Amino acid sequence: MSPTKIVPLQSGTSSKDDCVIQHRPAVLPPNVTPDIFDKFIRQVSDLIGAENVQIVTSKDNLDDGSYQHPTYTHDPHHVLEQDFFLASSIVAPRNVSDVQNILRYANALPIPLWPISIGRNSGYGGGAPRVTGSVVINMGKHLNKILEVNVEGAYCVVEPGVTFTDMHNYLVENNLRDKLWIDVPDLGGGSILGNTLERGVGYTPYGDHWMMHSGMEVVLPSGELLRTGMGALPAPRVPETMGLKPEDQPFNKTAQLFPYGFGPYIDGLFSQSNLGIVTKIGMSLFPNPGGYQSYLITIPRDEDLQQAVDIIRPLRLSMVLQNVPTLRHILLDAAVLGNKTKYSAKSEPLSDEDMDGIAKDLNLGRWNFYGALYGPDPIRAALWSEIKQAFSQIPGAQFFFPEDTPDDSVLRVRDKTLQGIPTYDELKWIDWVPNGAHLFFSPIAKCAGDDAMMQYSITKKRCQEAGLDFLGTFTVGLREMHHIVCIVFDKTSAKEKRKAHWLIRTLIDDCAAHGWGEYRTHLAVMDQIMSTYSWNDNILLKFNEVLKNAIDPNGIIAPGKSGVWPKQYNKQEWKL
Repeated sequence: MSPTKIVPLQSGTSSKDDCVIQHRPAVLPPNVTPDIFDKFIRQVSDLIGAENVQIVTSKDNLDDGSYQHPTYTHDPHHVLEQDFFLASSIVAPRNVSDVQNILRYANALPIPLWPISIGRNSGYGGGAPRVTGSVVINMGKHLNKILEVNVEGAYCVVEPGVTFTDMHNYLVENNLRDKLWIDVPDLGGGSILGNTLERGVGYTPYGDHWMMHSGMEVVLPSGELLRTGMGALPAPRVPETMGLKPEDQPFNKTAQLFPYGFGPYIDGLFSQSNLGIVTKIGMSLFPNPGGYQSYLITIPRDEDLQQAVDIIRPLRLSMVLQNVPTLRHILLDAAVLGNKTKYSAKSEPLSDEDMDGIAKDLNLGRWNFYGALYGPDPIRAALWSEIKQAFSQIPGAQFFFPEDTPDDSVLRVRDKTLQGIPTYDELKWIDWVPNGAHLFFSPIAKCAGDDAMMQYSITKKRCQEAGLDFLGTFTVGLREMHHIVCIVFDKTSAKEKRKAHWLIRTLIDDCAAHGWGEYRTHLAVMDQIMSTYSWNDNILLKFNEVLKNAIDPNGIIAPGKSGVWPKQYNKQEWKL
């Protein structure tokens, strides 16, 4: 396939001849004329350099790119038409001042913007904008610096382009890995800042990334610069910082130690939101615990899920289970180790007998629990004794350390992830089917056996009705579980895409009827999910709309993000 038609601007293309429209995208932003768009692009290219501006000039032969090489133009895992969520252009500011000016230009016209960090929001839309024609702001290309790593306070301050792999490599290269770890999600290439703002998770004891942030710098829609929490208190003036622009001044020394500051706590307004563009964030780093051991417990029967979850709950609440463990379905593990044809010639969903056979061949259970122990030897030994005794109540449960498993086992991968070493192996399960793409359906479940079984039964049944295999995992927080259903489909097949889209829409309604809501979602169903959070006549959405219209009166930042639309957009027309 030919690559997407993206035209980088050439030096000197920002001519002041306003009679000639030079920059024509394949799709314009809504209610924006060609001359207004052209004017905006000229202003931005004069500001940041033509080399940092790209125009999407054609809908034909769109290149989906890859996880390692995102294209930013559209959703690489498109469940609707490939060009349904299509950017008009991509611009890459070089610094915070550029971001402020771009917002001022956009306000004056106005132009809708869609800020991204790295563009690897895989399974949730990638770097694509909710409103076709929006200008994607690639924050990660140039704003990619690790601004501080504080060993004593065990924290870092980073810009949007810093990935989990970047931070891990920094710790290794600076001989700090023996002191500090970075908690990582399943894939190491994502933005620390971006993942945190989407309230993503990792798997060490610091796995709740939003909980582990402290202090943010935000460009508001007006172009004004804000620091939250203790960061609103200026740092002491010292000679080397006097005369610096606000964005170059260091944070107050307590900004990354105490997140709340004084007065209303506003950080949450900028997570999964369209109220500002975050340019810096402080994150806690996990002090090296002085000892570590990962483990796998195989749960033999499908119905053992209920007992397993009831065992997990008290252990997690009491912190015997120290980290964010996962309870993974057999097909998710199998998919990491090979595509579906490795196990079966079937095109239809695999049967229970098929899955039992796969589990036997891989020496795994129908469910597989991955966790880790942290601390000195006596602490780990005591915790392992309690964990092993508790799970031994499940007939046939087996216990493994990495050295007990094959070199390519999932436990060998999780062994790295659970100690903050980034990997990319989890990309493999997307190839379960040819031309694999995926959506994540992510409801929150009560950490109780009855609830887990009911949620699993509903989602598995709907997957079978759609003609798709169930691949999923329960990621265990302190008092709840993120149930991540991995909807894998062939993105070159219109029929398969319709199946996947029907499945996620149906599951949203099914789960809402049982009081289960999603914590994060794909562009295509943001409106539907927001509509399920409807208590007291949708007061949550109404409140968000009041904030949006007050803070962003021209509606320029990420219209439609999380189902929140500015007044300039008719929600009934834009809802999917």
